[in-house]
Amino acid sequence: MTTVLPQKSGTYTFASQPRAVPQRKKYRDPAENEINNEDQDAVYGNIMYDRRIVRGNTYAQHTLPATAQPDPIEIQRQQEVRRRKIAAKRAKEQLKPRSPEPVEGRKHIDVQTELYLEELSDRVEEADIECQTDAFLDRPPTPLFIPAKTGMDVATQIYEGDLFDFDIEVKPILEVLVGKTVEQALLEVMEEEELANLRAQQRAFEELRNAEMVETQRLEEQERRHREEKERRMKQQREVLLKEKETAEKIAARAFAQSYLADLVPSVFGTLNDNGYFFDPVERDVENGFMPWIMEQVEAEINRSLLGRTMLDAIIRDVVKQRAAAYFKLEESQSAAERIASAAQSVVDQEEKAEGAAQEKSAEETTEGQGEQEGGDESRPETAPAEPGEGDEGDGDENAED
Repeated sequence: MTTVLPQKSGTYTFASQPRAVPQRKKYRDPAENEINNEDQDAVYGNIMYDRRIVRGNTYAQHTLPATAQPDPIEIQRQQEVRRRKIAAKRAKEQLKPRSPEPVEGRKHIDVQTELYLEELSDRVEEADIECQTDAFLDRPPTPLFIPAKTGMDVATQIYEGDLFDFDIEVKPILEVLVGKTVEQALLEVMEEEELANLRAQQRAFEELRNAEMVETQRLEEQERRHREEKERRMKQQREVLLKEKETAEKIAARAFAQSYLADLVPSVFGTLNDNGYFFDPVERDVENGFMPWIMEQVEAEINRSLLGRTMLDAIIRDVVKQRAAAYFKLEESQSAAERIASAAQSVVDQEEKAEGAAQEKSAEETTEGQGEQEGGDESRPETAPAEPGEGDEGDGDENAED
């Protein structure tokens, strides 16, 4: 029987398996008693601290069958608590302040911090002290104490057979011994007969059990064969049904595919033709080969024409710039000649002021006639250039190109 004791820390379960009772001797061996007395400390246990001993009221005690197992959740919780305690203890030991490690060549030693110091050493101090005493003579042995005789001597005469007759007195003792021996012998014979009957019953029971076991095994084997045969037949039938179902599904799928694909090929070819997968080789060659080539040639010709026009425009622009620079230089030279003539005229006017009015008038008329003649010659390049046709053509080309 398994007993479960309600405790605060958890559930304790104690189970003892059945076992045969060993044969014990009728009397104890004195040598074994001495050995047991010596080893008594090792096997001694205080029942006050034994958890198997029930304390208090046993009416509310819960009993479980012998096959009951402890709660695994409770065992796991206890293991977790124990693991946490060990981890906390280890962390506490690691956090405990310690002395730093000694430098090389030195080591730590224990130091007394008590109020009263005492010298510590590995070897205990010893001192030999002797005492000289005087020699004494041996004491003589004490004489045997014999008390003094007191009272009166009295004698009693006992004749043969008055006190004890061995034959008469030994008879009841012999009867008891013989009776006990005969009784013990009868008991042993009865025990032997009973053991023989038990062995015979055991052999008969074992034979019957072996026969029943053989029959059970035969029936189990027969049942196993029947079960395997049944499962095999059922498996074959399931396979046949599965094959029939697969065949029907294949036939239905084939018929549906044929009906579905009947008009698929024409529609596919029509879609491919519409999308351009079927084409004329000559038309495709013209589109992919000839047309790109002719376009490239036209583009090259247009580029050459455009390049020629660009070069012509650049040449015309350079010519116009050169003529404009020449005209600008000519205008500067004409303005410088006019300034020189005006300066000379002012000098001549100053010289002729002293002369008469007639000479001044004639000089002014002459000077004006020369000035008009020089002015007409100097202004001729502006009004009538040497090559008016080229300038007009250049401007015309530029205006045309713009």
